[in-house]
Amino acid sequence: MTTTGKGPAPAGSGSTAPDDRSIDGASEAAEGADVRAGDHGGSGPPPGERTDGDTAVPSPVGPTVLDPASSGGKPEERLATGPVMLGPIRRRVSLELDGREVRVTEGSTILDALHEQGTPEQADTPTLCWAPNMDPINACRVCVVEVEGSRALVPSCARACEDGMQVRTDTEKVRHSRRMVLELLASSVDMDRASVDVQRWMGDYGVDAGRYGPPAPPAAAGERDRRHAGHHHAPDGATAATVAQPVKIDNDLYVRDYSRCIMCYKCVNACGTDAQFTFAIAAAGRGFDARIATEFDAPLPDSACVYCGNCIGVCPTGALVSRREHELREEDDWHPEEETVTTTICSFCGVGCNLELHVQQNEIVNVTSPSDHSVTHGHLCIKGRFGFQHVQNF
Repeated sequence: MTTTGKGPAPAGSGSTAPDDRSIDGASEAAEGADVRAGDHGGSGPPPGERTDGDTAVPSPVGPTVLDPASSGGKPEERLATGPVMLGPIRRRVSLELDGREVRVTEGSTILDALHEQGTPEQADTPTLCWAPNMDPINACRVCVVEVEGSRALVPSCARACEDGMQVRTDTEKVRHSRRMVLELLASSVDMDRASVDVQRWMGDYGVDAGRYGPPAPPAAAGERDRRHAGHHHAPDGATAATVAQPVKIDNDLYVRDYSRCIMCYKCVNACGTDAQFTFAIAAAGRGFDARIATEFDAPLPDSACVYCGNCIGVCPTGALVSRREHELREEDDWHPEEETVTTTICSFCGVGCNLELHVQQNEIVNVTSPSDHSVTHGHLCIKGRFGFQHVQNF
């Protein structure tokens, strides 16, 4: 018995061939081509097809608009521009931000919700260890918020939104916690070169680091690196503990001023799994003696560092800066108010990284990359970040 069309052979025909109706196969593609040809009267290619002589039907890729559950079995016409590529379907959850209901994509953090759906005041939640191009580090605790039903304040950068969650961002408990974090950091760390946002937050929250007393004398070169982990001397009660120490200059590209380090771990993550995968640096020590160090405290040129400078790009307090910026600051010739930023494309290779050239007094002083760029996500290699001197060798 001869059968025509699609579908299994009638019962008793003896045929055991499987159903050849394909959701994404050649049969459906061929029928789709016939439908399109019919719609255009068979003259000329349909919209979206090539007109340079090669009008062969391309192999189907990805999902089509054919409904596999349809009882009719008649394939729908493909879109003229090609198959529709669908991403993962994610539901939305509802939560309250200071009494106002918003909806965000499931998996978003509270900080994401504050940035995307919050008021300007809510979106201005202070952050130190968070960056848009990095995984949440959850270290500084300055972005904490109050969540109904939670015993303790929660870090908004890492806590996922839940349906029905009630978040309060400006209670006295929240403001007190943020002020204490900023005060304790400012009492032991030199914050005068932190970002403009950090300086503004310290003013908004009424930070008074001086109430802890004058800072203790700075440590000698290498002293903090030699301290035994976990062994602490009793404080004298008259001065505030400090991480002050001499600047480390052991290479030609960037310097490490750990008297400004707040141990946010952003440099560690940028050197590790978030960007470079070099793992040249990590946290060493315990408690107040914790610090960023190389393996076996080796000098940076003897470590695994590849000098990509991505640690500089994420540092929020100026603990890591380019050698050129450090020299200009030491010479009192640093003029950020005159700085212009020009975006261009790196010419060293064909990847297409975007560069932001920071220019002062007609001289390139720093190079960064936008965190939202699809190629770099804010990260660069040694050539992109430091290979700009040839531009100025006229």
